Amino acid sequence: MLYTLAIFIYNLAILLVSPFHKKARAMVKGHGQTFKILRKNIIPGERYVWFHAASLGEFEQGRPLMDRFRELHPEYKILLTFFSPSGYEVRKDYAGADVICYLPFDTPRNVYRFFHCVKPEMAFFIKYEFWMNYILGCKYHHIPFYSISSIFRQNKIFFRWYGWPYSHVLKKVRHFFVQDEESARLLGTLGIRDNVTVVGDTRFDRVLDISRQARPLPLVESFSKSAPIVMVAGSTWPPDEDIIIPYFNTHKHFKLVLAPHVINEDHLQQIESKLRRPSVRYSKLDEANAAKADCLIVDCYRLLSSIYRYGDFAYVGGGFGAGIHNVPEAAVYGIPVLIGPNNKGFREAQDMLRLGGCFEITGQTLFNAVSSHLISSAKLRGLRGAINKSYIESNAGAADEVFRVLGL
Repeated sequence: MLYTLAIFIYNLAILLVSPFHKKARAMVKGHGQTFKILRKNIIPGERYVWFHAASLGEFEQGRPLMDRFRELHPEYKILLTFFSPSGYEVRKDYAGADVICYLPFDTPRNVYRFFHCVKPEMAFFIKYEFWMNYILGCKYHHIPFYSISSIFRQNKIFFRWYGWPYSHVLKKVRHFFVQDEESARLLGTLGIRDNVTVVGDTRFDRVLDISRQARPLPLVESFSKSAPIVMVAGSTWPPDEDIIIPYFNTHKHFKLVLAPHVINEDHLQQIESKLRRPSVRYSKLDEANAAKADCLIVDCYRLLSSIYRYGDFAYVGGGFGAGIHNVPEAAVYGIPVLIGPNNKGFREAQDMLRLGGCFEITGQTLFNAVSSHLISSAKLRGLRGAINKSYIESNAGAADEVFRVLGL
């Protein structure tokens, strides 16, 4: 079958480039340990629920369901699989799952070995994950397969004339919990209607959970209190920084928290070389330099979601590259958010742009104008931030709806 051949070729390509590519090397190493992890940690006779997330973003969408499963059904153990190292390497120690590993490549042999070792009672795949052989394996073993926070667009292969083998596999899915009406409509064109529920995006539940559980960061609070206005720029890339830093350098009446998406010494030094005002890295932050520094560079992971609450407005990076990062993560704190132009594939960003809580930045001139306007007007910040908070709260509840529909 062409699909399985493509998987073999992809697997081979990963092996060939792994000596020269860090991410590919991590995948090869991780995949080499997957079945050892399963044999060692899967306990015969226990009841397992299987969650699969491609990467970190999908994990965050699936986490509200995992957390609720853990709380409401302690009789189940949770198996969590990842496809990408950017998910597995960050969350391999997640305490909410009992077993965590890479998903073996979707070949018939791997699928056979996987189900021989793991006998889950339910499978939940997050958003875009539709691995054909695993779906067929679930069907063969009578394991209900659920698609969570899935989203479909007309240009996907399922809706092309040559995509019938893939669309046929979608009919093996027990239930789709989709993000929007358009996804439900597109599935309807394939004859999939009775097992589709529009619940929204579970990511809204996740960011609300994060905001309620956000840990205090006293040093960041000391830094932020020493200035009338603070901008938090999260998940930034060099094109974002090339717009933010020149403005920051020439406008002394606000402070900046800069949390780059890629944290390595070269990138951190590159940022520092562009700054013309005093800065400090989070790893070196203390009470003495917190008040003296004008820019706080976050040189570690897992803090950004808590740091956004110390901002008066935010910039979410990625919009001048492959696509913006997690806008709801900032918006949940009731602050306005600036984003770059590559945001069209992100429904929540489009909604908040339309409502007025977000501002699209297309270049330096517009960034300067919007930032100056927000800095000078507390009323504007309050109004636009309230729009975002209301939007997040009104779209939460998807995880609870999934449990209601499934009767769990």
